[in-house]
Amino acid sequence: MSDIDTNARRPIAGSERKPPTAAIAIGAADPSEHATVTIVVRAPDATTRADAMAAAVSLDARSYLTREAFAATHGAARADILAVERFALASELIVCEANIARRSITVEGTLGALTFAFGATLQTYRASDGSLFRGRVGSLSVPASLAEIIVGVFGLDDRPQARAQFRRAIRPAVGTTQSYDPTQIAAAYAFPPGDGRGQTIAIVELGGGYTQLDLDTYFARLGIPKPNVTSVAVDGGTNAPTGDPQSADSEVLLDIEVAGAIAPGAKIVVYFAPNTDQGFLDAITTAIHDLANRPQILSISWGGPEPRWTAQALAAFDAAFADAAMLGVTVLCASGDNGSSDGIADNAAHVDFPASSPHVLACGGTRLELLGNEITSERVWNDGPGRGATGGGISDRFDLPTWQQRAGIPTSANPGARVGRGVPDVAGDADPQTGYKVFVDGASSVIGGTSAVSPLWAALVARLNATLPQPLGFLNPRLYANPGILRDIVDGDNGAYVARSGWDACTGLGSPDGGRIAALVAASLGTPPSKMP
Repeated sequence: MSDIDTNARRPIAGSERKPPTAAIAIGAADPSEHATVTIVVRAPDATTRADAMAAAVSLDARSYLTREAFAATHGAARADILAVERFALASELIVCEANIARRSITVEGTLGALTFAFGATLQTYRASDGSLFRGRVGSLSVPASLAEIIVGVFGLDDRPQARAQFRRAIRPAVGTTQSYDPTQIAAAYAFPPGDGRGQTIAIVELGGGYTQLDLDTYFARLGIPKPNVTSVAVDGGTNAPTGDPQSADSEVLLDIEVAGAIAPGAKIVVYFAPNTDQGFLDAITTAIHDLANRPQILSISWGGPEPRWTAQALAAFDAAFADAAMLGVTVLCASGDNGSSDGIADNAAHVDFPASSPHVLACGGTRLELLGNEITSERVWNDGPGRGATGGGISDRFDLPTWQQRAGIPTSANPGARVGRGVPDVAGDADPQTGYKVFVDGASSVIGGTSAVSPLWAALVARLNATLPQPLGFLNPRLYANPGILRDIVDGDNGAYVARSGWDACTGLGSPDGGRIAALVAASLGTPPSKMP
């Protein structure tokens, strides 16, 4: 018998869902259908957690936790896990997994049992492309005795949550086109020599896949060693190439080939998950706490406008990224390809999440023109309405972090002039008209988008990490304390925001100058520059 009173219930804070957009309800979800749900529980002892974070982001002497130590000190309390498991069993649900480090419990059952357990009403929806998904409206609830323990429940609603942030090259309305190998872009940005040997770059993908033949062909054409690429299945997601270069295959290959071309000595692990908030979160936490592969870098090129996320999702993702900082894992996220509106047609400015999390390095986009390996021009990427532009702006959900307080972050362009987290932090070549040469589904392609900037910076971090006694970890405080080490971009706009000297909501602090960044890292760690790559 369970000692949990299931009659007295309280809503899960931040779990409210709005009706899906561009979809119609076609009837109640089948209560006999089975589904798997991820339950996230609270982190213990906020004071200890704050101390560990302070040690991980110190500008002087950083210290990180091992994954084993993290699980012991910052993982879920066993009493909380047991309480949730008792509730699940009393609700006729099967406990599939309890992961202390990820602070999550996975349960499975019929939709009838799940909706009763969490107070949900599920409808089946048909999206504009004809696909079907489950959706809910309103908040979830749990027994009052669990209300302080359970901080999120994911998987009842499986609507598509994120989009890939890549753009394929098309004939420009004005101007000329250029395209580059990733190694050429790295050389133009003065990346230090090295291949990232000994590092592991994790990449999250929510669709598509890659073939070994594509990778073999691409790296043979570049004439560089092929990186070690493996995949991890999360929540039933798999490496499933479609054969259609217009699909998410382009995202997957872009991420792997950009990171792999610049840091071929690094191991690349691709975490495939369904495109839902549950799949996305589980892929992130699986990568961060992966005891087998132990990545030091996490590159994410998927995201969506802040208003389309629940508050529980924003909090759970951000907590996972804070975990990454404590472990010394650098997380890099694309800031979006739809300008300052982030693709929402409401005449307001929006930023993309997870790039807006204050615990990630948000990556914006530029248009980069080269002569050989020399930069002749670099400005904000903006190809005009409907053709793509770098995302960026002021978060409506996250407050201004301490490390941005001296960066001159402007107020939001929206009414109310909110002061909040500024996006992006850094930038790099993203315009598909000055895009990256890649190989997708048996054919050469040129692709851009801020999707390319995240693996670009990931490869730079891998090259730097490979020479250091400990990984760089959370880069933002160090970069904002030394903004002059980046290439300041002062021309262009992304809609509501205009580039300017210093930080701006188009390209952040600027694009990379690898030599200056390497020198800063050497100085901050007391490493003689001659020993840097």
